[in-house]
Amino acid sequence: MSEIMTQARARTPARSLVTRREFLQGAGALIVSFAVPVPGLAAGPAAGPWPAKVPADRVESWIAVNADGTVTAAVGKIEAGMGISTAFAQIVAEELDVPLARVRMQMGDTATTPDQRGTGSSNGIIQGVPALRSAAAEARGALLAMAAERLNVPVEQLSVSDGIVRASDAPDRAVSYGELVQGKRLELKLSGKVKPKDPAEYKVVGKPTPRQDIPLKARAEYVYLVDHRVPGMLHGRVVRPPRAGAKLISVPAGQKLPGLVKIVTRGDYVAVVCEREEQAIRAARELRVQWSDPAPMFPESYDALYAMLRTAKPKVTEHAKDKAGDVDAALDTAAVKLSAQYEYPFQSHASMGPGCAVADVRRNEARVWSGGQKPYPLRKAVAEMLELPIEAVRVTWLPGPGSYGMNDADDAAMDAVVLSQAVGRPVRVQYMRQDGTGWDPKAPPIAFQLRGGLDAQGKLIALDYEARGFSGRVRSNGTEVAGDTITAQLIGGYKGNSTDLFQFSDESYKVPNKRKTSHIVAWEQSLPTGLRTAHLRDPDGMATCFASESFIDELAHAARMDPVAFRLASVSNPKHAAAIKAVAERAGWEARPSPKPGVKHGVVSGRGIAYAPRAGSIVATVAEVEVNMESGAMRVTRFVVAHDCGYVVNPLNLQGTIEANLIQSMSRAMHEAVQFDAHRVRSVDWASYPIVDMTEIPDAIDIVGLNNTPQAESKGAGEPSTRPTAAAIANAIFDATGVRIRRVPFTQEALQQAFRSQPRSA
Repeated sequence: MSEIMTQARARTPARSLVTRREFLQGAGALIVSFAVPVPGLAAGPAAGPWPAKVPADRVESWIAVNADGTVTAAVGKIEAGMGISTAFAQIVAEELDVPLARVRMQMGDTATTPDQRGTGSSNGIIQGVPALRSAAAEARGALLAMAAERLNVPVEQLSVSDGIVRASDAPDRAVSYGELVQGKRLELKLSGKVKPKDPAEYKVVGKPTPRQDIPLKARAEYVYLVDHRVPGMLHGRVVRPPRAGAKLISVPAGQKLPGLVKIVTRGDYVAVVCEREEQAIRAARELRVQWSDPAPMFPESYDALYAMLRTAKPKVTEHAKDKAGDVDAALDTAAVKLSAQYEYPFQSHASMGPGCAVADVRRNEARVWSGGQKPYPLRKAVAEMLELPIEAVRVTWLPGPGSYGMNDADDAAMDAVVLSQAVGRPVRVQYMRQDGTGWDPKAPPIAFQLRGGLDAQGKLIALDYEARGFSGRVRSNGTEVAGDTITAQLIGGYKGNSTDLFQFSDESYKVPNKRKTSHIVAWEQSLPTGLRTAHLRDPDGMATCFASESFIDELAHAARMDPVAFRLASVSNPKHAAAIKAVAERAGWEARPSPKPGVKHGVVSGRGIAYAPRAGSIVATVAEVEVNMESGAMRVTRFVVAHDCGYVVNPLNLQGTIEANLIQSMSRAMHEAVQFDAHRVRSVDWASYPIVDMTEIPDAIDIVGLNNTPQAESKGAGEPSTRPTAAAIANAIFDATGVRIRRVPFTQEALQQAFRSQPRSA
């Protein structure tokens, strides 16, 4: 079905080896090991103090060779469900010449892995791979130097296969990595002098390799955070305010609830701790709490929300750097003028499972097990909340239900910390579905106004882009301080790290008169509520691309040009043009203006294109749809994607990542909008926040890989293919029906209403 194109690998300079003399001058003895981690448990000392930071300039911080010949590799990233741990293991196996099955990954533990902040912004491969590659190359050089001493053979006459070092002229003279290390530990500084392997020699990297975690999951042997248990552990549940802005008046004394250990109140924060989980669920449901009756905080509907965004005075405004010419003057003289408004809603992370965490807070130290993407910042926030030095706190990542950005995982962790401190015993906090969907941070809504002008020949001469929305960093994109969590926000007295994330589209259209403006509307008052905003996968990218690429499509229609040809006439970056051409070719694109000619009733079909760069990666997407003009039912039948993210470590992983991104972003485009009223979030489960189901999966997904050569720097792939999806689908709907949809999501009801109320373009 999907295909990742491979290209010939060019040679790079051969590896340079460390001589015995250089090795012995620069190091003592060999790395040997972290304890090999049991799945679901972190290696390292159980009790603190722990290192303030694992040194990133030491080989032993990244690579450990164990006495049994296995290798433990540590990295400051986490596995968010896209198989990145397998890609990391491939890098280590390649550089050390050991079987992939012998490499075990240690990820996201502040006590045993280097601080790389965590995973986010599609930076896992970008940051994790170079570090592991360099450390593994240095470790191999050190091992070869040791083997040369052991075998009395020059380093240049040694070869390695399956972790065994052999003399080239006497293969029977050999020693394994495990025999070399003998349980000892090397203290070796990263020198930067050892070159990694020539990509022409790769046997593991660049190959489509099955994920190592899937067999464990298929056999129900994979240990998730929700499975983690600590001796003496209690169970906590949080009682949220019934209305946004409600203040705690009292919790009546004398309430008798089965298994209740303690009712915890601090400021407007209320929670219960019980002996058993079902008791905590019941106690949270039945606890009598008196709250104030606040004035309405939210707009009463999406219509009211978008009207407010369009008229509210911004707290800050930013202009993009690619401004050119005089937009207003060019629009005044344009032969064709076009104006359109687009709207994008609040969206939930809607992870498969709600947040969970375990905390064990003692008098002088704290251990936290969390499923969040960024354990290292969280450690700082926990230390602040507990007023402990950083060395007294350890955060260990364990696999959760997926994240897609700043979801409810860190909130659950801080809840567990506060409750464990309150009762003096370990506490597990497991949110319910209504907690996860109703109270997780939301991707922000944005209202757009775009204007454009064409000359008499249909050339784009003016483009004016204006976005008005709440910042996607009202809730910070990392839990840097305690105030970044809803726990501390309800307790009061803590300040978060809210910052302004401006909402600009990303493209390379060369327009002689161009202006982009982003207005951020104040929304900090939402912080202790279910409508605080934070980054969701590809923060603001789907929304800004939806507006920008829909409008480019409208301009192509106004020019009576084919949508692909219109884009190619204006795009300035050759790599961007290459992606647009590649996706059109693979899709079998028929060059013609949209909409598709023919009768517009019954079931109709169409195709749409959208493209966008993201952090060095480039994606162009074609969506093909079928639409019932009477009922409004719509189905995406095919996606075609051209994807340029540089050199690909594991093509099979990339294929799965792209396919998953397409399905999730299709769900966001077709179904997802958080429902709310003036006082609360109304989306609290899968019925009130529906997502795509199996019956809606496209019949085909075709992927064209571009620029996949060793010379090309590896870029991120976790988010870019999310970006163009909504625009591609909207453009396909227009091609099929002649009706332009300018508000996400494209629900059946919204399409039916649009088909009945809007005139159809020819």
